[in-house]
Amino acid sequence: MIPITERARNIPSFIVMDVLDRAHELEREGRNVIHLEVGEPDFPTPECVCEAAIRAIREERTHYTHSLGLIELREAVCGHYLEKYGVRVGPDQVLITSGTSPAIYILCSTLLETGDEIILSNPHYPCYPNIASLVGAVPSFVDVREEDGFQLRPEEIREKITPRTKAILLNSPSNPTGNLLSPERMEEIAGLGPPVISDEIYHGLVYGEKEHTILEYTDRAFVLNGFSKLYAMTGWRLGYVVAPPELMRPMQKIQQNLFISAGSVSQWAGVAALTEAGEDVKEMRRLYDERRRYMIQRLRGMGFGLKVEPRGAFYVLVNAKHLSLNSYELAFEILEKAGVGVTPGIDFGDKAEGYLRFSYANSIENIRIGLDRIESFLEER
Repeated sequence: MIPITERARNIPSFIVMDVLDRAHELEREGRNVIHLEVGEPDFPTPECVCEAAIRAIREERTHYTHSLGLIELREAVCGHYLEKYGVRVGPDQVLITSGTSPAIYILCSTLLETGDEIILSNPHYPCYPNIASLVGAVPSFVDVREEDGFQLRPEEIREKITPRTKAILLNSPSNPTGNLLSPERMEEIAGLGPPVISDEIYHGLVYGEKEHTILEYTDRAFVLNGFSKLYAMTGWRLGYVVAPPELMRPMQKIQQNLFISAGSVSQWAGVAALTEAGEDVKEMRRLYDERRRYMIQRLRGMGFGLKVEPRGAFYVLVNAKHLSLNSYELAFEILEKAGVGVTPGIDFGDKAEGYLRFSYANSIENIRIGLDRIESFLEER
């Protein structure tokens, strides 16, 4: 028998993918399933982005790029942060990666030694603690509360800081809650001492408020961002890290050894996304907001708890404890009996147990059908 490492045996599954896998099995059996579980835009990638990729292929720009990424793309990232936030960073501070998940791994590998601590919210995106644990670090959780819009409280972060704390990770707008961290709290967190990692992958998908980058408040910070969510480019696998200059060479060496460089064609597509796709993004955001308002109204009408309306990303995390304290079983019951995929709260940490996450990254027609099915399911149940 071939031995398996402890890290491979013990890493938790990404439960939303377990839900999706079962949904696909049901579809192969002939069932119709409405997908409200996955956070993947249903929109096509903007035409200008696709055309840029086709041009790159025709012009044979299909070879390795600089390990930091195309200078044209790194300059476009810098231009984006200057135009949107008034923040100046240089292209030598940008590392282009094959998606944001590899960026998180590279960053954790650079900042965290075995036994070091990284502070995370609870609930949180499931992969954060799993990636930190893979490099031997210890996640330290700060509970966030429904009535507070699931916002981190700086004073509670301060209580968790120890000599082994090497980073604080923020995600605003948040997955799974869709809520934004207030600029006042963000600024206070930036001054607590440890470097801040800010996952800004859902920036641009904000409704009625304004998102802020951590770089507005400190230069001792790291930004994670990418193209999957805002530009409907999940399959293109393109992300980036913005970091202090002294951290770039260590991250670059990890990139060289693990990935060499991000895909060249995707990078040229990314340039077009940042410089040409503004109108496409504006229309996608308008439709997301329409779906968001509809989903909130329907979920509340069905009796799900939602104390603070989400203002970003494309998720609604609702309290379903009146139905079950086991969100895993409830989510699979809804899938099997109603034919609707939803994500159990336990995927996001024990403080999300009893909650369900709904994604409105699907058409308004499918959202309506899915919520109708759940309403009938609840009435029969």
